[in-house]
Amino acid sequence: MKSSWTLKEHSEGVLEVVVDGDVWTKAQKHAFQYFKKNITMKGFRPGQVPEALLKKQISKEAIYEQAVENIANTVLAQAVKEQNLELVARPTLDYKDATDESVTLEFHCVVEPEVTLGDYKGLDIHKDEVEVTDEDVDKELERVQDRYADWVLREEGEAAVEGDQVIIDFVGKKDGEAFEGGSGENYPLELGSQSFIPGFEDQLIGVKSGEVKDVNVTFPEDYQAKDLAGQDAVFTVTVHDIKYKERPEVNDELIKQLKRDGVETVEKFKEVTKEDLTKERERQAEDKFTSEVIKAASDNATVDIPAVMIENEVDNEYQQFVQRMQQSGFTVEQYYQATGQTEEDMKAQMRPEATDRVKNSLVLQAIVKAENIEVSQEDVDKEYNEMSELYKMDVNQIKQLLPAYQVRADLAQQKALELIKTSVK
Repeated sequence: MKSSWTLKEHSEGVLEVVVDGDVWTKAQKHAFQYFKKNITMKGFRPGQVPEALLKKQISKEAIYEQAVENIANTVLAQAVKEQNLELVARPTLDYKDATDESVTLEFHCVVEPEVTLGDYKGLDIHKDEVEVTDEDVDKELERVQDRYADWVLREEGEAAVEGDQVIIDFVGKKDGEAFEGGSGENYPLELGSQSFIPGFEDQLIGVKSGEVKDVNVTFPEDYQAKDLAGQDAVFTVTVHDIKYKERPEVNDELIKQLKRDGVETVEKFKEVTKEDLTKERERQAEDKFTSEVIKAASDNATVDIPAVMIENEVDNEYQQFVQRMQQSGFTVEQYYQATGQTEEDMKAQMRPEATDRVKNSLVLQAIVKAENIEVSQEDVDKEYNEMSELYKMDVNQIKQLLPAYQVRADLAQQKALELIKTSVK
C-alpha cells in the first residue's frame, strides 16, 4: 500500500492510496463471498449458487466496489497515520484504475488548518481590581427587605411612582390590529423592573387607579417575534390597583428568616455577604481576564478555518440547546412557535461565537506545539479523580465517557492558556 497527500485550498486535499498485493486480492475474495451469501437464484438455496454461475452474474465493477467498501476504513486509518494527518470531518471516497491487481482510492479530506501564531506572550492586558464597598453590602440587604416586603394598596387618587406595582389590563395593537400575545388581564407590573418593552413602564409613572392610557412603544430590532421586531405599537392600558412596597426593618429577626446556617445577625450577614461578593467578583474578573487574553492571542493569529469545523461546533451547541429545552419541559417546536424563530435563525445566532471557540481552540493547540507543552499521566489521572469527585461517578465510568487522549488535549490547552495569562505585562 502506498499513500500520497496533496493539500489544496481551505485545508482540503486528496489522500491517494494505491492498494495492491494480498490486501486487494483478499478484499476481492471477500466481496465475492458476500455476493455468494446474499444473492438468490431460482432453483438454488441461499449461499448454494455455483461459483461459475455467480461469476457470470456478478460484474467486475460490482466486485471492485464491494471490495473497496470492505477495506476503505482500514486503508484510511493506515494512510492518515502514515501521512500524519488530523482529519476534522469524515472524508468522501472515490476510486479509480481498478483491476484485479490493484486499485487507487481517493479520499477527499478536510484537515486541521495551519495556524500562524502572532504575539501571545507579554500581552498588555490586566485583570480588573476587585472591591466590595459597604454600599454594595447595603444593596444586598435591600434585596432581603424586598424579598419580605408587603405590597400595600395606595389610596385612591395617589399617582404611581417608580418601584410601585400596578395591576393592569392591556391590549397591544399594531396598525390598529390586535396582535397575538399582546394582551393581558390583572397583570402585576413593577415599574422600573424593565420586564416589559423599553419605554412601556416609564409611561405608566404618574398614572392613577381607574385611569386608561395609551402607551406608545417601538419593539427592539432584535425582538424575538420577527413580525414585531422594530415595529411601532400602541398598548391601551387600564389601571386597576396601585401598590407600594413596604419594606420590613433591617434587624436580626429579618436575617433569621433567611434560614442560612450560621447567619442569624445583621453583622454576620454583612460579613458573609462581603466575602461572597468578593469571591463572585474575583471569579468574574478572572473570567473576563481569561476571555480577553485568549481573544487577543486569537486576534493576533492567522488561520483559515474550514467551514465544516464551524458547522460541527454549531451543531453541537444546537443539540445542547435542544436538550436544555427538553429538560425544561418544552420542545423546540414550542420555542419556535413562541418566538417566531426557526432552526436556521438559531444556528445563525450561534455561528459567530462558535467560530470564535473553534479559532481559540486551534490557536491554543498551536501554542501547545510551539511551546512543547506536555501533559503527564499523573496530570491525566488527577483530572479523572477530580471529575469523579465532582460528578459522583466511578473513575472507570468517566474514562469510558471521556477517553484519555481528549483529557490530555484539554489539559494541554489549559496549560497553554495559563502560559499566556502568566506572561502578561
